[in-house]
Amino acid sequence: MLDDDSKKMRVKTQPGKTVILCVASFLIGSIFTSQTWSRQETFDRDYNNMDSHVATVKFPDHIENSASFSTTEFEHKRKLVEGKVPRDIMEQVAQTHQAIQSLDKTISTLEMELAVARNGQAAAGTYLSPGRSSNHSLQKAFVVIGINTAFSSKKRRDSLRETWLPRGDKLKKLEKEKGIVIRLVIGHSATPGGVLDRAIDAEDAENKDFLRLNHVEGYHELSTKTRLYFSTAMSIWDADFYVKVDDDVHLNLGMLVSTLARYRSKPRIYIGCMKSGPVLSQKGVKYHEPEYWKFGEEGNKYFRHATGQIYAISKDLAAYISINAPILHRYANEDVSLGSWLIGLEVEHVDDRSMCCGTPPDCEWKTQAGNLCVASFDWSCSGVCKSIERMKDVHTACGEGDAAVWNVNI
Repeated sequence: MLDDDSKKMRVKTQPGKTVILCVASFLIGSIFTSQTWSRQETFDRDYNNMDSHVATVKFPDHIENSASFSTTEFEHKRKLVEGKVPRDIMEQVAQTHQAIQSLDKTISTLEMELAVARNGQAAAGTYLSPGRSSNHSLQKAFVVIGINTAFSSKKRRDSLRETWLPRGDKLKKLEKEKGIVIRLVIGHSATPGGVLDRAIDAEDAENKDFLRLNHVEGYHELSTKTRLYFSTAMSIWDADFYVKVDDDVHLNLGMLVSTLARYRSKPRIYIGCMKSGPVLSQKGVKYHEPEYWKFGEEGNKYFRHATGQIYAISKDLAAYISINAPILHRYANEDVSLGSWLIGLEVEHVDDRSMCCGTPPDCEWKTQAGNLCVASFDWSCSGVCKSIERMKDVHTACGEGDAAVWNVNI
């Protein structure tokens, strides 16, 4: 009985101990938490007091003024870097670019003058018209247009005189008032003074529109003739541009002059319809290239160059050709030769497709649309097919009108 009572008493005392332990743990945790919160509040209060103290610190006037000046100076330098310096740099770059362009023009002018000085006397001798003295001053012009022609092309020349080539007083007036010089370019026969030369002399006496070269005419000598044309023209006229055109091509003079005028301020200009035809190695074919091996493997193409029907070069390039004429290599085709003379120079190649329009209906449609062509011809004939018979029709359909060239502002 006693043992049972003892067991009951032990069982009853266990819950009481547990409660005491729980209360003790609660009290200890409360004390610890209260101390932690108190310390945090104290830290925050001290930190805020310190921040407030720092914010209200009063520095001496000379220190504050120095700091203010430093800040202002920093802001000024920052704005200078962000604003004025880049503009100054761009201005310097622009001025340098202008100086380079000016120097470039000066060099080009000196090259032209050197060409005239070196070749003036010799080239003057190539101009075979009577009465021309070797001691003469250069005539100022905007453009010299040389029409390549041959002894057998009398009817072609007449077809031009009846369409786009001015005659007589109009030709002189165009040269005097607009600076546009136009000449039919031809050399002499293998027998100077023969019947062919006398026929040209008579034609020139009537029309006064020839430029005679000290050159023996021949189809396979066109590269030499082209080189001599530029040298001879430079010895007579100081022009901004020199143009070569064939005598079976229709030309709108006003459009040509307007096109050239856009490039007047630029050096080393080469204008035409740029092409890159195949190098023909087969003997006996038209445009055969005897030096085909220089252009690489069979089937290769030429470098880009202006087609030979019409092209224009600026006077600095004409001067270069005149200066270096003795050492300029001549290929079978004159347009390839000209392209080879210029391919290694700092030259701007201008591909102007208005200089190679087709004959009607092509140039006619373009004229009706307001897109007048500079020159028109048939690629299949390397000129206007049957030009003697068709030049008038082409001129009627595609011509700009006789007054157009007089209205151009050069």
